[in-house]
Amino acid sequence: MHSFRRPVEAKAILDNPSLSELRELARKDERTTEYGSASYITNVRSRSAKFTYIVEDGVKLGIDQQGIPLEKAMAIADEVHRYLRDQELIRVDRRMGLSQGFSLHCRLYISKGYARIPYQWQNMLFEPVNKDEEPDLISIYVPEWPERIIFCHPEAGVTYILGTDYFGECKKSFLRKAMYYQKNRGGIGLHAGSKVIQVKDKDGKRREVGFILFGLSGTGKTTLTMHDHDLEGDEGVAIRQDDVIMLNPDGSCFGTENGFYIKTDGLDESQAVLYNAAISPQAIFENIMVLKDGTVFFDNKELTSNGRGVVLRSEVIGTDDKIDLVRADRIIFITRRDDVVPAVAKLSAEQAAAFFMLGESIETSAGDPTKAGQAKRQVGTNPFIVGSEAEEGNRFLEIIRKNPGIECYLLNTGSVGKNGDFPGVKIKIKDSTTIMKQIARGVVRWQEDPDWGYLVPVEVPGIDIKPLDPHRYYSLDEYDRRNAKLREERRVWLAKYTGLKAEIVLAIEPEVPVKAAAGGKR
Repeated sequence: MHSFRRPVEAKAILDNPSLSELRELARKDERTTEYGSASYITNVRSRSAKFTYIVEDGVKLGIDQQGIPLEKAMAIADEVHRYLRDQELIRVDRRMGLSQGFSLHCRLYISKGYARIPYQWQNMLFEPVNKDEEPDLISIYVPEWPERIIFCHPEAGVTYILGTDYFGECKKSFLRKAMYYQKNRGGIGLHAGSKVIQVKDKDGKRREVGFILFGLSGTGKTTLTMHDHDLEGDEGVAIRQDDVIMLNPDGSCFGTENGFYIKTDGLDESQAVLYNAAISPQAIFENIMVLKDGTVFFDNKELTSNGRGVVLRSEVIGTDDKIDLVRADRIIFITRRDDVVPAVAKLSAEQAAAFFMLGESIETSAGDPTKAGQAKRQVGTNPFIVGSEAEEGNRFLEIIRKNPGIECYLLNTGSVGKNGDFPGVKIKIKDSTTIMKQIARGVVRWQEDPDWGYLVPVEVPGIDIKPLDPHRYYSLDEYDRRNAKLREERRVWLAKYTGLKAEIVLAIEPEVPVKAAAGGKR
């Protein structure tokens, strides 16, 4: 056992209560919806990134991470354990992953008065093989603690979550540690969705094409992960994961979770796949508007624009009993931009690693209204990286190079051509889902973009791609000016990450010849 770990002692520990027992314990906090599901309101309604730290003990911190000295972390942990000796706790053991190659025993200790949190978490993961074995990962959660602070010791596999009652902290605490575990095994943990699109290619042969989808909040990652792409008959989709997957050196991917943690903002009947799962009695909601009579208003933002729900995979149309991908054949970096970024671009391995590092989008009003429209970036679209971000980008490039059959794409779900009062031409969900479908079929025709070196579409069967060409909306000088501004922003961002391979940094430069992606036209 790692020295940072210690036994949890308490006045009483309720050992792995059932789902129904947890709901009953949380009844005092519940407002029951018209569907018979539970809803709760929390004091803290989003993740506390500013209060989250990595313990400085055996891990070199990344540029975007906050460290806490080991001595300080130990002192706080000592205080917590003294406090817990007089408290009643709940212990829940779950399993992350279903494969022999990736299966982690996760254990949560939490104050008994907050049973709604393990009630949600139990639905996110799987039954453990043996609940009494030493766990791989532990989180100790004390929402009533007077100071808000979260600190993770990745080498010990332990997180303390103090002073916040937001369920997302529980869920992400285990996923953060699991992604670090995967990196130490030569792979990489990815904050991404996954699915299989089953299509007939141009020769009429049925193919199963594995997709990974990256995207910051508000870019449409969940929408595209859950979409059926209007496929019928012998064609269809199989939804695998929506949040975190583990990419292996051979290009295969392990899944992690048994539930989906969805944003409910804007959820309605038009999003049938998620909506039908959300109106199940098994769903669990946090911070959505529910009247005393149980009426649910998913689109009401009075409590927060970050309303959430836990839904079971088994109740999402398009899922099956598998959570892994045999192979990540196509990797999609979803962005939401509004001027010179095309609707889709096909990337070389080096360009893909650059866009992995850029993790690019623009802020939406649902995120930070004061910064709406401004550039927003997050390496790997993953705020849960532990250790060097440059190491993650280099590892990603290494895996893509080892697996030349993996194709990578940039997909813009925003608009093109914004200029002054002209809002730009909106890229519709139908456009994006059709592009992905035709990428799976291998029937998109490409040409090289002279400014960025990636490939852009000449023809996408099923949609008129011409109005989505950003060149149409600017003079040559204005187009060059916008490209130059975007390139400089990207240079500044990538320059922060010392140790990043030179070919990743140079992939965004126009004067450097970039090898075209496989199958593209010069």
